[in-house]
Amino acid sequence: MCSATAMSRVRETPDLETSSERYALRFAGPAGHYMLGVQEDGVVSLLGHAPSALGRTVLDVGGGHLQTVAPLARHGCEVTIFGSDTRCGERWNAGPLANQVRFEAGDLLEMPFGDGHFDAVVSIRLMAHMQDWRGLVREMCRVARQSVVIDYPTFASLNALSLVAFPLKRAVEHHTRTYRTFRDSEVREAFAANGFAVVATYKQFVLPMVAHRVLGRLGVLRWTERMLRAIGATQVVGNPVLIRFDRAPG
Repeated sequence: MCSATAMSRVRETPDLETSSERYALRFAGPAGHYMLGVQEDGVVSLLGHAPSALGRTVLDVGGGHLQTVAPLARHGCEVTIFGSDTRCGERWNAGPLANQVRFEAGDLLEMPFGDGHFDAVVSIRLMAHMQDWRGLVREMCRVARQSVVIDYPTFASLNALSLVAFPLKRAVEHHTRTYRTFRDSEVREAFAANGFAVVATYKQFVLPMVAHRVLGRLGVLRWTERMLRAIGATQVVGNPVLIRFDRAPG
């Protein structure tokens, strides 16, 4: 049964777009595969950080895009995808993991799980498209026993170039949505308000992602990213940010 609060607000369904076949086509080429590979490395690295959340129960909020389900399953996690609408499960239902991974749908801000029901919660490509992103943070923290891993675009990077290049990004991707860019401090404060503290971060790219999409076949871009990560530049000015929060003791 929906609460009075849920009935009084417009239900948010941003993962309908990211769960679509049209969205998946954005990552169909070499550049897309490269970007998903970096994202996968980051998520697995963060979940494997001590104390490890790999091999445990994981809720993938907004995970109908299936970008993190396979890596989590390979690492022994018992995964549940939670989408805002039953349509968010269409790619899951037609995929090879339908018998291995559960899918449930409902209100992203009032999920039908008890407090601390999952060892970890993962949410990728969702928070930047939520109007009530703090409500999403609050709900993810509620259902997570130990850890929450999210991603977000940050101002504390070369993301300013991405903002300037947004018309080019839309021209290249055709269906790009507007999104919120965050201050690192406001994200950390939102989690702290729910009793969670930063454990580790993994920043993904120094060059704007649109550059990889436009020039993704040029190995020099990937070489540049590898060198920037090797010298520590990515961890300073990289974007988007993948970050893990753990429930604070006490």
